[in-house]
Amino acid sequence: MLGTLLQSVREYKKDSWLTPLFLLGEVAMEVIIPLFMAELIDQGISGGQMNLIVKYGLILVLFALVSLIFGALAGKHSAIAMAGFGKNLRYDLFRHVQRLSYANMDKFSTSGVVTRLTTDITHVQNAFLMILRIAFRSPVMMILATIMTFQISPAIAMWFLIVVPILAVGMLIIMKLSFPIFERAFGSYDELNQVVQENVRGIRVVKSYVREEHEISKFQAVSLRIFTQMAKAERILSYELPLMQVILYAVMLLISWIGAKLVVSGSMTTGELTSIFAYSMQILMSLMTLGIVVIVIAIARASAGRITDLLNEEPDIVSPHSPVTELLTGEVEFRNVSFRYSSKATRDALSGINLHIHSGQTIGIIGAAGSAKSTLVQLIPRLYDASEGEVLVSGTNVKQYELRVLRNQVAMVLQKNVLFEGTIKENLRWGNEAATDEELVEACKAAQAHEFISAFPDGYATRLTQGGSNLSGGQKQRLCIARALLKKPRILILDDSTSAVDTRTDAMIRRVFRESIPHTTKIIIAQRIASVEDADQIIVLDEGKMVDKGTHQELLGRSAIYQQAYYTQTKGEDEHEHAAEHELR
Repeated sequence: MLGTLLQSVREYKKDSWLTPLFLLGEVAMEVIIPLFMAELIDQGISGGQMNLIVKYGLILVLFALVSLIFGALAGKHSAIAMAGFGKNLRYDLFRHVQRLSYANMDKFSTSGVVTRLTTDITHVQNAFLMILRIAFRSPVMMILATIMTFQISPAIAMWFLIVVPILAVGMLIIMKLSFPIFERAFGSYDELNQVVQENVRGIRVVKSYVREEHEISKFQAVSLRIFTQMAKAERILSYELPLMQVILYAVMLLISWIGAKLVVSGSMTTGELTSIFAYSMQILMSLMTLGIVVIVIAIARASAGRITDLLNEEPDIVSPHSPVTELLTGEVEFRNVSFRYSSKATRDALSGINLHIHSGQTIGIIGAAGSAKSTLVQLIPRLYDASEGEVLVSGTNVKQYELRVLRNQVAMVLQKNVLFEGTIKENLRWGNEAATDEELVEACKAAQAHEFISAFPDGYATRLTQGGSNLSGGQKQRLCIARALLKKPRILILDDSTSAVDTRTDAMIRRVFRESIPHTTKIIIAQRIASVEDADQIIVLDEGKMVDKGTHQELLGRSAIYQQAYYTQTKGEDEHEHAAEHELR
């Protein structure tokens, strides 16, 4: 786990190494200062020698200034190392998420990924800073201060060898008890993020159904659970400070008693006793600051495990070692394809699919909800991989293509339309970054989007809010179709992508497809029979199996599923609208 995280230090290794080096200098100065304080007291003050008081006083000021400089440099480089480590870790995690397949991402909730990229990385970042500064400084300070104490009085120093292990064992017990609770609490943070995301994304539904109080109660329940878990963990951690204080005051009393006897007997000077007090404070304060580090590490350990779980998730869909880098045609073939979402699934989502689609054909796919229509087309660009059988594009198994090549030639307009914050022009250029303004207009005209875009005051420069929420469902669908057309793909897949547009606009879009991109293979998933009835072939899916295929007339004559869908949809249809649609065709 530690090795995985430290790979993100990279160009900040120099700062990470300089921090402990400067801290070493700072600690050395702090450890030397009590020695000169002892000399100042014993030779200067007790001896009444003003010149020695000035001499040792100036030396102490010099050491303090050098310690300050070392401390400032350590602070500067540790800040750079911490911020750089956090930046790199966020980048590495986000970049890794982009490489994961749908199957990989199914193992992690969206809210869980967001928590890892925000809260968890912040905890790990803070722990990294603590380790660089305090976790190095405190042990070095304890060791050097203990050595100096042994030089002055072995009898007093021996007590530190007894006290330190007792305190260390107590801190380890506290850490062991609190860690599992922090781990559960961070799982609850995932759930809290999910509640917030669902509420914000579906705020219109929440308000239309007057479910604000229900959503507030959901949020409050998860928030209360986090409070309970964190409070329990903090109660355990709260024992750390009393434990340290008891040991601190006990040691100080012990040193006072033993030191007083040694001073009275003449075995120790007043200056040496003063320096031992300084060293004991350095040792015990180092222990206390280590306790703070233990708390931070206890919190960060749970976060670090969650981050590495995601970083160690190996993408199950990758390009082969010697990939095919050219895709010539839009021919698609499914050879005895079956698919299940996981090895634990009890049944196949798709079973025994055999289908051959010639380049340039228009294929319609219909079926009831849950019949795996979307799953079938997602196998073409390798968003998922077939569990059995093989999927071929242009006569080559999709697993042999370089992923970027394959996906650049397969344009998908998904069932859930996704637009990003920015201008309409910026969103369209996701399809082709180098597209000219003329090409944008041409694609939008083909998708029947140019008219409503031109009606906006800023036209193609109109800014979209997050998710394109300032557009209607039909407008978003048409923009997504235009974006896909800009890719000029060999294969165009429309996954129920015209469900929010009227039948006339739907018919106009399909007519443009026939006339403008005749050599592009078009696969249309639809609930409306009108959207696929002029396709070259129509595939009927039922519970993951291809139960029939043929033209509209052929299926209307023999397929009970197709007949039921057709007559249900056309019953009571307005005659004029139906005639207008056929006229467009």
